[in-house]
This record gives sequence, structure tokens and C-alpha cells, in this order.
Amino acid sequence: MSAADDERWMRRALDEARRAPAHGDVPVGCVVVRDGEVIAAARNERELRQDPTAHAEVLAIRDAAIGLGGWRLVGATLYVTLEPCPMCAGAILQARPERVVYAAPEPVSGAAGSAVDLFRDPGLPTRIPVQGGVLAVEAADLMRSFFADRRSP
Repeated sequence: MSAADDERWMRRALDEARRAPAHGDVPVGCVVVRDGEVIAAARNERELRQDPTAHAEVLAIRDAAIGLGGWRLVGATLYVTLEPCPMCAGAILQARPERVVYAAPEPVSGAAGSAVDLFRDPGLPTRIPVQGGVLAVEAADLMRSFFADRRSP
């Protein structure tokens, strides 16, 4: 994929992220793309579902697996607006997409190199190429705006 393709799909993930605050969720969006088509798209829905596992990545992986008829996301790229947490990184590793692209780093709990790096852990059997920083400013601005709105009276 080219840098222009990565930006195109990350913009789609940002569109998903912008929908999450409508139900009180942190604005994180994810799309799974294969052969130039979105096969799944999701946003955080922890508050909506009252489910701690309802992160955008987990929901998108579930939908992609259903759509593809199998749990392996062979040939797919997962785009997410925030660096995956350890739970999501584990789910991504299990699903085995071809690569992961994220926008903004998550210094507190990011599992693609910020806090830990599960994608390059030598003790794990699967490695997936990860690229961070695609439209990072836009994603970080969305997060900052969300939390600023929640703190204002």
C-alpha cells in the first residue's frame, strides 16, 4: 500500500472515531481493509455496550472474521486511530492481518512500542509489521477535544 492509501483508509477510521462520542465513548475508530475494500469498520462502544472488550479493534476484527468466514485476516490491513492497547494487540496478533497502521501513539498503554511492544516480542510466535503516525495530529486533536469537552462544566 502507498502512503496515500494509508491516509485514505486512516481518514475512514477517523470518520468512525468521530461517531463514538455520540454514545459517550472515547473517539477511537478502526477499519479492516483487504484488496482495496473495507471489510469491517467499528468505533469504541464500551460505554454503549457496557462491555470492557468493546474496543474499536476488537469489534472490527470480529466483523471482519464473520465477513470473511474465518478468523484469519489474511491479506488485510488494520487501520486504527490510536495505538492498540495490550488487549487489542493480542486480538490483532491472533487474527493475523498482514499489517497494522495506527495514527496517534498511546504513551500510557500503547502496545506497539510506546509502553510495550507485543508486535515485536521475541517470546511470541507471531510478528506483524506496524506503522505508526499516519494522520497522528488529526487523531490526537480528536482525542484532546473529546477529553476537553468532558472536563468542561
